[in-house]
Amino acid sequence: MSGRTQEDLVVGQYATQAQAYLTSTVHAAGADLAALAALAHDRPEARVLDMGTGGGHVAYAVAPHVAEVVAYDLTAEMLEVVARSAAERGIANLATRQGPAERMPFADASFDLVLSRYSAHHWRDFDAGLREAARVGKPGATVGIVDVVTPGRAAFDTYFQAIEVLRDPSHVRNRSRAEWEDAAARAGLLAGGVTAFRVRLDFATWTARMRTPPAMVAAIRALQDAMAGDVRRHFAVEADGSFCIDVCLFVFAVPA
Repeated sequence: MSGRTQEDLVVGQYATQAQAYLTSTVHAAGADLAALAALAHDRPEARVLDMGTGGGHVAYAVAPHVAEVVAYDLTAEMLEVVARSAAERGIANLATRQGPAERMPFADASFDLVLSRYSAHHWRDFDAGLREAARVGKPGATVGIVDVVTPGRAAFDTYFQAIEVLRDPSHVRNRSRAEWEDAAARAGLLAGGVTAFRVRLDFATWTARMRTPPAMVAAIRALQDAMAGDVRRHFAVEADGSFCIDVCLFVFAVPA
């Protein structure tokens, strides 16, 4: 029986895919990235944390607008790619730190902005990650998080979690908007705005980026074909397996 932890799964999946996430169109661009990065505009004195930086795209986008950005991730190979890419882009105010979302090596009230994108669905302990985001934010700090959300309907949720874990065994859970808002309140964060997006995923690219084994790819396609029509319509499943997902930008505040 495997003795791997959730952190082991994440590192195992992403250590060899760092370059793929740097060049991924879904991660390197998009209206959700622009909206998240806009939270840092006109903040020249701000110190920013990019929590679960992945390929570093949030960090690159906010760096020109702030004093300092710390790109934080569990996977050392991701951080090596981010540091190299930042140097190539001439970004001098970006630092990298390694560790899990649930136990961050930063003092209380360290950051003016805490940002995260497409990371939270990998956190081993979702509530602990949000508590850490609240802890490291200064009083009055903005916490902006982009992640995939489920529609909040049981059959849709079951299908979506299934295809996610078939593609990537380090996937933990996509949550509904209501689950996000409840968890943020438990973490002591104050509710702000929520902006919704629809993002199309090209099936071949989506699976190739994670090197999903052929048997798992076949299982995903079989599940897509087997689902009820309302599920297929919601996710806009196409003939080649490409589909659309729901994404939200959640904006919270650390109490002043």
